[in-house]
Amino acid sequence: MTKMIYPGQTIGIIGGGQLGRMMAVAAKEAGFKIAVLEPSMDSPCGQVADIRIVAQYNDATALEELAEVSDVITYEFENIDYEGLKRLTEIAYVPQGAELVRITQNRVTEKAAIVEAGCPVAPYVVAETYEELVAKIDEIGFPCVVKTARGGYDGKGQQLLKIKEDLPLAEALFAHSVCIAEGFVPFTKEISVIVQRNGNGETFCLPVGENIHVHHILHETIVPARIAEQTAAQAEQEAAKIADHLELVGTLAVEMFVLEDGGIVINELAPRPHNSGHYSIEACNISQFTQHIRAVCGWPLRKPKLWSPSIMVNVLGQHVVPLTNSISKYPDWSVHLYGKAEAKVNRKMGHVTIMTDDLNTTLKQIKDSGIWPE
Repeated sequence: MTKMIYPGQTIGIIGGGQLGRMMAVAAKEAGFKIAVLEPSMDSPCGQVADIRIVAQYNDATALEELAEVSDVITYEFENIDYEGLKRLTEIAYVPQGAELVRITQNRVTEKAAIVEAGCPVAPYVVAETYEELVAKIDEIGFPCVVKTARGGYDGKGQQLLKIKEDLPLAEALFAHSVCIAEGFVPFTKEISVIVQRNGNGETFCLPVGENIHVHHILHETIVPARIAEQTAAQAEQEAAKIADHLELVGTLAVEMFVLEDGGIVINELAPRPHNSGHYSIEACNISQFTQHIRAVCGWPLRKPKLWSPSIMVNVLGQHVVPLTNSISKYPDWSVHLYGKAEAKVNRKMGHVTIMTDDLNTTLKQIKDSGIWPE
């Protein structure tokens, strides 16, 4: 059942990080009120919310309180307690449901869902123990990547195995959870598609982004991705197929590898706005955050348009001081800082978006700025 939520009503957000903050800012532009459930007192989202509930995400009383004050509830990250979210769907309006979280917080169920949707994935095997991995590894061969089924982000919880003798390197991963081993895909680029869908099945994709990682953390997203038109069209088609299969309401980020022949393989899903879609705040006629709010509030969606080629660069803890010292030099840079109290090394503190008619010159300017050392 799709319900329309109107300006003046309250949107509850589970999670107080930067994604929640940018959702809240987008919602406030349309006149919504914001309630946030978050364990820390001075969270990025809490700083702009009308109601702050400071408690653990699985605190049943706090979830009930969030249900009482909210007309609709969404979330900004996937590692929520599934059982708690499921109970919440019984007492509150949570249009995204709980199944999407259950599927995407486990790589085994996530991979199965992508395959069921009829979309391409790298060959993989599931192993409950290290011994089972050793027994099955020849099914996919080397090189391969072993990943924990649960948890793990920014490169954590995974191990590359180049040859059979590397197998013992993966043994420690089984202390955390069941693992999957994926055949290594010789890819030329990493891309992502942000697909958004409302309860009426209306679906749109943001322009495809090309992602460049440094030490497993997203460094920059280049839009449009420097790929063939046919590859971009296939990427959007596959993302929409997954969204329909999962009966998505809200936002799904689909991370993919581009192969040498221009084909694609789907790597991972994230059931929320995504770091690689931040460029859309300035560079599109609708941001991923505004579209997400429209989707969960039952509003019609807008077809995204890219105003100009753009580059989004992440600002980590070590980049904050060089960036703030250099603001006067770069009037064309849109600077977003998330209000986090402590600038730790490799912690995402903000991002910069640069709209440009000359991607190569702007990429060189970013490199030469000294803010993001090699």
